[in-house]
Amino acid sequence: MEKENQIFGIRAIIEAINAKKEVDKVFIQSDAHSELMNELMKTLKKNSINFSYVPVEKLNRLTPNNHQGAVATIAPISFVKLETLVDGVVESGKTPLFLILDQLSDARNFGAIIRTAECTGVDGIIIQKQGSAPVNGDTVKTSAGAVFNVPICKVDHIKDAIFYLQGSGIKTVAATEKTDNTIYDISLSEGVAIIMGSEDRGVNPSVLKIVDEKAKLPMFGSIESLNVSVACGAFLYETVRQRQS
Repeated sequence: MEKENQIFGIRAIIEAINAKKEVDKVFIQSDAHSELMNELMKTLKKNSINFSYVPVEKLNRLTPNNHQGAVATIAPISFVKLETLVDGVVESGKTPLFLILDQLSDARNFGAIIRTAECTGVDGIIIQKQGSAPVNGDTVKTSAGAVFNVPICKVDHIKDAIFYLQGSGIKTVAATEKTDNTIYDISLSEGVAIIMGSEDRGVNPSVLKIVDEKAKLPMFGSIESLNVSVACGAFLYETVRQRQS
């Protein structure tokens, strides 16, 4: 964690959140208890900010300063609103291409996906506030700086974002093994949002129920799944291929 992208101390974190700073995640000492800590927890939950409980040793490694049991990371980018992102792309007249990451949790995978998204002309990436990978130094590095070029939107619920996209005339396609259709069986040439799931669980079953289409990559080896960033790249480049043919 880069020191310039962190805040330590309970009161300082509360003030940063209230000042609308892009607080990405907060690490809370697992055995810390106080009235001020309770106020911090209420603030985190009210603003749907990611947090996790960690041993004090981790906080001590993050900062040598008096952290008071809490250290926060500040995102190096500003996030955009879903409506602003989608409406702007639709009104531009181009064929929309969005990427939805359903609780992908690894920052390096996130960065690799952002890099491919930038190379394939993705108009924006949509993630959920809770349970998603942070936008931190690892994300910036593995994206090769692409994180500064692709709009990223944080939403309270992935399903609400899907409904909004569908209402805007954009087809939603989930990458999942739970279908007979391969990526080569469906059309990606119109406005589309591709949904990639988490590294260990894939796309949430409740999300699969509401998408327009589901598709998988054909697999011929003994290993049953690809790394999510590799799979995402395959989906995005098939989209590019269809739109150029």
